[in-house]
Amino acid sequence: MSLYDTLRHFADSYALLFMFGVFFVLCAWPFRPGAKRHSDDAAHMIFKDENDGE
Repeated sequence: MSLYDTLRHFADSYALLFMFGVFFVLCAWPFRPGAKRHSDDAAHMIFKDENDGE
């Protein structure tokens, strides 16, 4: 088996599974329970200013 065939087999199997795993984690990350506070802070950050609205 040549080096090309070995690398192709690796890319077709294990690397593909790894990329699906990374994709799933990145898609699920914002929906974890601890992210609500960070999301709320980011959503209201535009309304905060140095003088508290004065």
